[in-house]
Amino acid sequence: MPTAKPRVAAVQMASGPNVSANLLEAERLIRDGSESGAGLVVLPENFAFMGKRDQDLHPLCEQDGVGPLQTFLAQMATRYGVWVVGGTIPLAAHDAGRVRAACLVFNDRGERVARYDKIHLFDVSLPGVDERYEESATVEPGSDIVVVDTPFGRLGVAVCYDLRFPELFRNMLDGGVDLLAIPSSFTAITGKAHWETLVRARAIENLAYVIAAAQGGFHLNGRETHGHSMIVDPWGTVLAQVPRGTGCICCPLDLEFQASVRRTFPTLSHRRLKCR
Repeated sequence: MPTAKPRVAAVQMASGPNVSANLLEAERLIRDGSESGAGLVVLPENFAFMGKRDQDLHPLCEQDGVGPLQTFLAQMATRYGVWVVGGTIPLAAHDAGRVRAACLVFNDRGERVARYDKIHLFDVSLPGVDERYEESATVEPGSDIVVVDTPFGRLGVAVCYDLRFPELFRNMLDGGVDLLAIPSSFTAITGKAHWETLVRARAIENLAYVIAAAQGGFHLNGRETHGHSMIVDPWGTVLAQVPRGTGCICCPLDLEFQASVRRTFPTLSHRRLKCR
């Protein structure tokens, strides 16, 4: 009898400034993923809170290891028996005026097994429109690359703007990565232009599964996010997608297919240059 393939899920939300409402919605979608058979559920960036101003994030800042948002993620993992990649939550930074955008990974027993702090910060002016972002004013960048063992393979974690920096993922590849979780909150403009191209590129060049969970819709702060959360296989095929609004997609991981692709199309062993 063939072994059942593990299943993974990506959650899409349109979070606002009401933390309680966001957490209720996150739980509903995690439950949907669990009921669809997912053993791993990925939440989007800023799943618990998107305020009117970036500075509104500071009152929610928690000390590492203690706080209601961290407790929520641990409870979701144990309640639904799934591994949870917790989007991002604000944790205390070295600079008291800023926070770390931390992505925490919990196993199905509610134990935290990894923490990734977003490395690349979104400080840009969008071409052709009066829209500017300065994430570094409120967020302190991390520096450590994270790849963690899971029942689904070696999992690498990145967040949103990180997606534009392939050297980050090449360094993960040196750590033996098999699948990538990328919680995100792409703007409507940049998402329409680049989101699917970048997500599929990271899957193709690393011959890895990508679980890209995004914010998608209109937010009370006036911002519009692109959505289109997707799960992509190592050949770059989009297996499932949520175009707009909230939702949860779930797909099996075909690890035998991945191993076959890596064996018969051995681009990973053909690398001649190393990232530094």
